[in-house]
Formats: sequence, C-alpha cells, structure tokens
Amino acid sequence: MGFGGISIWQLLIILVIVVLLFGTKKLRNMGGDLGSAIKNFRQSVKDGETEGDTTAGKPGEPEEGKPLEDQGGRVFDSQATEEKPKEGERQS
Repeated sequence: MGFGGISIWQLLIILVIVVLLFGTKKLRNMGGDLGSAIKNFRQSVKDGETEGDTTAGKPGEPEEGKPLEDQGGRVFDSQATEEKPKEGERQS
C-alpha cells in the first residue's frame, strides 16, 4: 500500500503518463521555475523578518511622535478639537 490507498505501481503509471504528456524538457523547466519561485519566496520572507526586527513596538502601531501614514503614502498630521454648538442648536 502506498500513499492514501494508491499503490507504488499506480504512482509509477501516473509518472509515466505525465512524462509522456509533457516531456522531460518541459518538466525540467517547470521544476526549475518552481525551485526559483520557492527560493525567491524564502528570500523575501527572510528580508521581511529582518525589516520587522528593526521596527520598535507592536506591528501596526505607530511610533511615538511620528505622523500616521495610510496605504496611499499621504501623511495625516492633525489634532482633534471639540466643536462648540452654535446658538439655537441642541446638543445630542
């Protein structure tokens, strides 16, 4: 018994069919592409971890004294003020 109820002979037959359909050159190219994609993914994860180590505080929290930035790159530097009601208006 092989993997999940598939015997080794069935796996070999599937492998032969795949090689006949795609050819060894195309399979080699796909394997190389997959390998380079995995390598690039690991490198970017590694780069992301080193960048994350240099920032202070919890992820998603701004540092003290620095203005907040949204995803578009615009800087929001404002101060909240309380608006006084005009004469004749009721507060809710």
